Amino acid sequence: MEMPSPNVAILARKDELLRQLQRVLPADAIISDVAETRAYECDALTAYKCPPMLAVLPRSTQEVAEVLRICHAMGVPVVPRGAGTSLAGGALPTADCVILGVARMNEVLETDYDNRIIRVQSGRTNLSVSGAVEEEDFFYAPDPSSQLACAIAGNIAMNSGGAHCLKYGVTTNNLLGVTLVMMDGTVVEIGGAHLDAGGLDLLGVICGSEGQLGVVTEATLRILRKPEGARPVLIAFDSNEVAGACVSDIIKAGVLPVAIEFMDRPCIEACEAFAKAGYPMCEALLIVEVEGSEAEITHQLGLITEIARRHNPVELREAGDADEAARIWLGRKSAFGAMGQINDYMCLDGTIPVSALPQVLRRIEEMSAEFGLKVANVFHAGDGNMHPLILFDANKPGDLELCEALGAEILKLCVEVGGCLTGEHGVGIEKRDLMLHQYEAADIEAQLWVKDVFDPKWLLNPAKVFPLSSTESRRTVCLAAE
Repeated sequence: MEMPSPNVAILARKDELLRQLQRVLPADAIISDVAETRAYECDALTAYKCPPMLAVLPRSTQEVAEVLRICHAMGVPVVPRGAGTSLAGGALPTADCVILGVARMNEVLETDYDNRIIRVQSGRTNLSVSGAVEEEDFFYAPDPSSQLACAIAGNIAMNSGGAHCLKYGVTTNNLLGVTLVMMDGTVVEIGGAHLDAGGLDLLGVICGSEGQLGVVTEATLRILRKPEGARPVLIAFDSNEVAGACVSDIIKAGVLPVAIEFMDRPCIEACEAFAKAGYPMCEALLIVEVEGSEAEITHQLGLITEIARRHNPVELREAGDADEAARIWLGRKSAFGAMGQINDYMCLDGTIPVSALPQVLRRIEEMSAEFGLKVANVFHAGDGNMHPLILFDANKPGDLELCEALGAEILKLCVEVGGCLTGEHGVGIEKRDLMLHQYEAADIEAQLWVKDVFDPKWLLNPAKVFPLSSTESRRTVCLAAE
């Protein structure tokens, strides 16, 4: 993976930069030792690593503003970092950058149950937002699989979703406002504690911008009342295509489950060995969950099981109580850890029309055979957000490159059937060179103009999102102008 060459002049000024940062941050908020900066050399896309020049861990919006003001004046690139759980290399450093981590900014700033909002610092973890309001029977809807660890900052950067996004939407549907610090240190408030703001929808621009436009330090989030109840049903099939067709038919019928999750045989076998959830050994497994009152649950599950039976499932199991419901979800929630125990893998993230599921699953199986690499599928089937896991041997020369090539073909397939390159992981470095497969050059240029407005020196999160050829030309012009 090609990365920009480090700016030698900036590296030579490391001592000066350190002195400037020490003026505005406490000593324990600055990490400059080479060995200690290695903790920030990659995110969850661990195939690529590069230690940063420095890392800083501010505790407030003001401290973030001071750091950015200094880096802006000195022309130092900054890579914002939440919890480092990005699977697309969204927080991968460059050798001449400062990592700006928000992990210590984890406070709840305001809770308003009457208006159903919570305001938090952006370093707070996803799951702990629900934890802060659960005693009042509220919750925060987006639930990425990494929700125990991932930060709201990263959720906003990548517009993350999760298993329940079919009903409740992704981050952008649950985000009301942000405090954003621009690269020059200017602090701006966008949106707020209301459903819509006047003027241009800048909040929609910020959510999903992958740290390219500013650093989000605080977020106002929508919280919801917990439903009266929820119940999952497990449906097993003897082929991926039939399972995909069942998902398509459920959506076409107008039923809106809270989640429809898909797992294929390689993933089922790994999860069962790891979590012992009691899954049947089949070719494909759906977990469909509905929620509401008991009458609503019974009605919805009746429709879903009727549709499923038309596809001749090999097993159909409705949870009888909370313990059985937890066991149905146990394997799915353990999927990524279970696969990691048996093999190196790369987790993709592409989105397709639900009606294309059977076709895409069949083609992925064919491509797996063509490339000689196994692919395990586990994903949010209800909204077509796929997460193929390509298994490879990181110690075998050439295997990583083969894995990347297969991944690129799968993502191109997603675009070709009417989908897009990413659903919730973002573009990062992983998909930046595929952007021209989805967008015309003029479309990319229009996006670059937005970046020009927010970050004219091109210092924020370098080498991400856009094809490197496009960003390096702008970076070169900026460096020459200094």
